[in-house]
Amino acid sequence: MEMDPDSLAKAFVEHYYRTFDTNRSGLLGLYQDSSMLTFEGQKIQGAQNIAVKLTSLPFQHCSHHISTVDCQPSGAPGGMLVFVSGTLQLPGEEHQLKFSQMFHLIPAQGSFFVFNDIFRLNYA
Repeated sequence: MEMDPDSLAKAFVEHYYRTFDTNRSGLLGLYQDSSMLTFEGQKIQGAQNIAVKLTSLPFQHCSHHISTVDCQPSGAPGGMLVFVSGTLQLPGEEHQLKFSQMFHLIPAQGSFFVFNDIFRLNYA
């Protein structure tokens, strides 16, 4: 039985942020050489370069709290856009930071990979 796109998007988001919060190097397998991440305006191309960026952030652990997950079909058959909003808590910080992130997921070998990923902190 196939999962509906909303359930797939929710499952992806739960997996992504659980992995990000506890073991960022584990995100490498979600990207391919054609993948691109825009992180706070900086464009990074390729799975290895994206993994280096994510693992070199100046904190080891954080905690994401997801507020919304929206998805739409996009691109290749079975592909989808996933838009996430929420907050993240960094260790030792009193206030949570608001963020939004967009993923373009492409089906590949019975799963998905992240083709595009755009992350921004939302300043009030």
